[in-house]
Amino acid sequence: MLSSTDFASASWELVVRVDHPNEEEQKDVTLRVAGDLHVGGLMLKLVEQINVSQDWSDFALWWEQKHCWLLKTHWTLDKYGVQADAKLLFTPQHKMLRLRLPNVKTVRLRVSFSAVVFKAVSDICKILNIRRSEELSLLKPSGDYFKKKKKKDKTNKEPIIEDILNLEGSPTTSGPPVSPGLYSRTMTPTYDPINGTPASSTMTWFSDSPLTEQNCSILAFSQPPQSPEALADMYQPRSLVDKTKLNAGWLDSSRSLMEQGIQEDEQLLLRFKYYTFFDLNPKYDAVRINQLYEQARWAILLEEIDCTEEEMMIFAALQYHISKLSLSAETQDFTHESEVDEVEAALSNLEVTLEGGKMDNTLEDITDIPQLADNLKLFRPKKLILKAFKQYWFIFKDTSIAYFKNKELEQGEPVEKLNLRGCEVVPDVNVAGRKFGIKLLIPVADGMNEVYLRCDHENQYAQWMAACILASKGKTMADSSYQPEVLNILSFLRMKNRNSASQVASNIETMDINPECFVSPRCAKKHKSKQLAARILEAHQNVAQMPLVEAKLRFIQAWQSLPEFGLTYYLVRFKGSKKDDILGVSYNRLIRIDATTGIPITTWRFTNMKQWNVNWEIRQVAIEFDQNVSIAFTCLSADCKIVHEYIGGYIFLSTRSKDQNETLDEDLFHKLTGGQD
Repeated sequence: MLSSTDFASASWELVVRVDHPNEEEQKDVTLRVAGDLHVGGLMLKLVEQINVSQDWSDFALWWEQKHCWLLKTHWTLDKYGVQADAKLLFTPQHKMLRLRLPNVKTVRLRVSFSAVVFKAVSDICKILNIRRSEELSLLKPSGDYFKKKKKKDKTNKEPIIEDILNLEGSPTTSGPPVSPGLYSRTMTPTYDPINGTPASSTMTWFSDSPLTEQNCSILAFSQPPQSPEALADMYQPRSLVDKTKLNAGWLDSSRSLMEQGIQEDEQLLLRFKYYTFFDLNPKYDAVRINQLYEQARWAILLEEIDCTEEEMMIFAALQYHISKLSLSAETQDFTHESEVDEVEAALSNLEVTLEGGKMDNTLEDITDIPQLADNLKLFRPKKLILKAFKQYWFIFKDTSIAYFKNKELEQGEPVEKLNLRGCEVVPDVNVAGRKFGIKLLIPVADGMNEVYLRCDHENQYAQWMAACILASKGKTMADSSYQPEVLNILSFLRMKNRNSASQVASNIETMDINPECFVSPRCAKKHKSKQLAARILEAHQNVAQMPLVEAKLRFIQAWQSLPEFGLTYYLVRFKGSKKDDILGVSYNRLIRIDATTGIPITTWRFTNMKQWNVNWEIRQVAIEFDQNVSIAFTCLSADCKIVHEYIGGYIFLSTRSKDQNETLDEDLFHKLTGGQD
């Protein structure tokens, strides 16, 4: 038996601050504890001493000096290393957070500050009805994000009241599993696939969801366009180095919000982080498709991604069309009952599943692989030589292009054979000028070989461009995605076709929305308002009959066809180099880019990667590829953990397949992205 003196020497006083939700000031509670007391026992003692009758189930202990949660309640204080000088806070795990969505709408909801960000984002997406939460993450905005707005606010006498959608009653407040929101795993569609309205009969199934029909319309429909003045006040990157600042604030998916210094009611950005959008289905994804469209729209308007003026007008026309449909009374009329035939829905869903199943399960091994053969023009840029194209006979087979002086010589040795696996494919098109070009950047040992191909007409261009895109990914024309790719390219080209201006002229006066709202501020400065309106309405004639959801999907496809799509930029210093470079991270490759000229220097594909790791002491990322190629770099514009997570995240997403039934191997994600910090 221990005497009272012995017990006093074995025990010690521990001060715990209690973050009581009903009181403004935190109170200190002093407890006498011993090192063998487990965390659960400490919390029990604490609640008994506070002696306030309430639900304490969401509370946990936060250790301020160590910056960690004490969530393993069976661990003793000795095992955690807690001593008398420890500053512990007894606080709720779920706290309010403001999230700015891609459509620039802010929602306020209760989020777990103790779960890792990967899990917290999953819970957020379930509340907001966004499937495939692994594609999104939370971004802490840089100082530049709000910089211009603050300058304007100084001269504004009236304070700006932000319109916030409050979802405080969200189901993440406590232990029960999160409500599935408005989508389910059943075959019955949740949204009308034509106009994106929620099927009202499904609302009654999930009455506990805070996302009512009204809130759903805010998230699933495009908001009215911002004024040109508001656009001009937003941060716009002017160079590649500026673009690196946009991606510096991604939160670590393997740590909690609290561990990363996020405060209660702080504002973060919810964004699509990984540009591989899996299984987009209009029946279930009205919110997801709209938020994707909005993220793409703002990327175009703020010039976060480059596009030609011709492409800008296509994007403007689609925005104008979507804006008109979203504002119409018909689209937002939720009172109608959309009766869904369940058998028809099941068959339709099965058809989508069969058509969009695993791309790799093709019949390449037992069928003849198609090939293309035609006359094309070729040009290889060399210094001090004018751009002169020369015609050759080209044969595209497997993932390679061979070209000959003429068709009669195709049985002999080609002039050259180009292996396109791992190359960069860039469109070089001007429909109005009848220019249909393909720019190929083919990786070689000391950099990139640049080759230009020129097609005669849009059909030829679509076939060869689609074949080049697939070959760059290591796929042949036997792949099931070849024909859809050809059709996508053709439909985008046809949107660029200019129609007669007679009908456009009569519509300019009736254009009820400011045309400057639909183009970037820099583009708006180049043209008078009437000129812009005429060009937008001209392009609009090609999309005027599209339903709302199809128009959004077409906008997303056009965004995906841009050369810079899916590239996330970071400023890095490669080992052995004396100057800084830009590293572009994409879903299937890394690109080293000259920071001054913006020209790609080298490409490395993930398929050739053997291993990658991080030296946490010197914050250096090292990657080994096939053929004894290895690179190492330090990150200058962000923490190296962010780049490490991007690489692992894309490799993780490449393992998804339809037969997984939307369940994810979270442990695998953390193995690939976590690292050893």
